[in-house]
Amino acid sequence: MADLRVDLGKIQLKNPVMTASGTFGYGAEYEEFFPVDKLGAVVVKGIAPWPSHGNPTPRVAEVTGGMLNAIGLQGPGVDKFLHDGHYLPYLRKAGATTIVNIWGKTIGDYCEVASRLDAESDGIAALEINVSCPNVKEGGIAFGTDPVMMGKVVSAVRGVTKLPLITKLSPNVTKIADFAKAAEDAGSDMVSLINTIPAMAIDIESVRPKIANVTGGFSGPALKPIAVRMVYEASRAVRIPVIGMGGIMTGEDAVEFLLAGAKAVAVGTAIFADPLAPLKVIDGIDAYLERKGFRSVGEIVGLFGRRKA
Repeated sequence: MADLRVDLGKIQLKNPVMTASGTFGYGAEYEEFFPVDKLGAVVVKGIAPWPSHGNPTPRVAEVTGGMLNAIGLQGPGVDKFLHDGHYLPYLRKAGATTIVNIWGKTIGDYCEVASRLDAESDGIAALEINVSCPNVKEGGIAFGTDPVMMGKVVSAVRGVTKLPLITKLSPNVTKIADFAKAAEDAGSDMVSLINTIPAMAIDIESVRPKIANVTGGFSGPALKPIAVRMVYEASRAVRIPVIGMGGIMTGEDAVEFLLAGAKAVAVGTAIFADPLAPLKVIDGIDAYLERKGFRSVGEIVGLFGRRKA
């Protein structure tokens, strides 16, 4: 077996495969399938300062090439996450490397949840800042579609926590490299990308939207070429580690992201079709390294760019 360990600067992982936020619950939901400590990291569903019930149902629809969802960031809120045995206490006991995705409607919201997590950070490896949320004080524009606004969020969160920060970038921008660099300049230790792309689907028989929210986030294998391109561009613009995601279904898919410059990857939509998908991706990466004669996963990170040069 090749060496699958990954050095993300302030975080070291046993392998490069984590779960994408919103696709793996809080880990306990999958304990019947495999021990969650086998993963490089578990990235939990988004945590806000308050509990959120999410959007009306139906909230998920299968579409060609993937899935449409508008869950609405349903979550227990930071208090319950920290103290209820189903959430962080479970992950601590399971020995998982835990990354907590955080969100809010104002910069103050992000800072509130980040400071609470920082104060009880045992068992938390890093925070992932979801900047795809709408800023209610700026007319609903997403934090992540304005590099200045995004930088303010990252900088503010950086000021209230010592935990490593990952900024999860929105794909809904013209030049992803500029946003990766803005996150780095504001103090982010890593960037992850891509988040879902806004989309919609119509039931032609009822002439109704397939999800109650009308529009939602599109994810799944059809996104992969877009995501690989953005990871490639982002990784060439920053010195901090890049975590790639978007349509990863197999180990071969994950290898493509690593070759493009990602140091680690996240599996998301594939989990809904196969709960064992993350473990199969780990095995697939290892099989590729063995077949090609590489001794460690680090040898292939960014190899495409180096060969191209």
